Amino acid sequence: MLGCRLADVCDKDVEDTAEVIGMTEVLLAVGTRKGLFIGRRHGGSWEFDASPYFNAQAIYSVAVDTRGERPRLLAGGDSAHWGPSVFHSDDLGRTWTEPAAPAVKFPKDTQASLERVWQLHPAAAEPDVVYAGTEPAALYRSENRGESFELVRPLWEHPTRSKWVPGGGGEGLHTVLTDTRDPRSVTVAVSTAGVFRTSDGGESWAPANSGVSAVFLPDPNPEFGQCVHKVARDAADPDRLYLQNHWGVYRSDDRGGRWKDIGAGLPSTFGFAVAAHPARGNTAYVFPINADADRVPADRRCRVFRTSDAGESWEPLTAGLPQEDHYGTVLRDALCTDDADPAGVYFGNRNGEVFASADDGDSWRQLASHLPDVLCVRAAVVG
Repeated sequence: MLGCRLADVCDKDVEDTAEVIGMTEVLLAVGTRKGLFIGRRHGGSWEFDASPYFNAQAIYSVAVDTRGERPRLLAGGDSAHWGPSVFHSDDLGRTWTEPAAPAVKFPKDTQASLERVWQLHPAAAEPDVVYAGTEPAALYRSENRGESFELVRPLWEHPTRSKWVPGGGGEGLHTVLTDTRDPRSVTVAVSTAGVFRTSDGGESWAPANSGVSAVFLPDPNPEFGQCVHKVARDAADPDRLYLQNHWGVYRSDDRGGRWKDIGAGLPSTFGFAVAAHPARGNTAYVFPINADADRVPADRRCRVFRTSDAGESWEPLTAGLPQEDHYGTVLRDALCTDDADPAGVYFGNRNGEVFASADDGDSWRQLASHLPDVLCVRAAVVG
């Protein structure tokens, strides 16, 4: 069984890691093409539930909301029969609730229907607020921790929307970033419309793509239309953002006002995922892919790259990762960090493998293999 497989792997290293991570309990949620797998780390060992939740549903988004008295898990499922829905759990995933009415639904006057929920994001400065990003590309806001959502109409009705073009995976709003200093400041990213931001709580939105290239367009430097794959916020400087583009890795030091290319030193600047260290400034992680026409790990090597100087240089992190030719692509939400100290770093791939580091990415261990395609991973300290 899956749980036995994982326990056997991890128990070998318990003595080496227990002193470092103590008895911290970390929850890891792995959304796949056919269900949600949940693991828990107690001390140095991992245990996964024996069977997936939401069997046969594609889980495109997961959030671990630790802001309340008890953690709440949110999952965006997509049933081939029943369609998409948002579920929540208040007992660390052991039982799940689906609202009687759809949590996310397009109003009739939009003449749109929900394809899937790409992103679930607990707001940084508002305890009960959760944002959802969807396909078609739209932003929704919940004020009851994800039980019901309302469409943020000014973004849906943005004057540029008629010119937004779906990416290869669909027209999805896949990134939501909120600011601990100001609840009215929200940044989103859409494939393939680019980055948009608001400073007035969503009443108005402006493109924030200056410096980000759209190599596939006649004008490679448009105001909007970039194929942004993911954006992450720096832990120490909230104005600093990291961006993984269709081609190009970028940094902004002014909340997206202007972007600087920081891809030098990477084996490829194509990729899907980017994640920031939860506590250490200037530190971020990417997983380079060979090319848009060859979507396998760069040079067919399984490597996470880390910068500790805001993209001025990059180092490959390979200890414990496969050394032979590797073909496991990491998707945009399949790389994440937790909030432990030292930080855990996690990724899953389309080979159905999940890898974890308990030391900021310095060393890795494989937690799972032969899962369905991994679509997203999320982790957090829950005890």
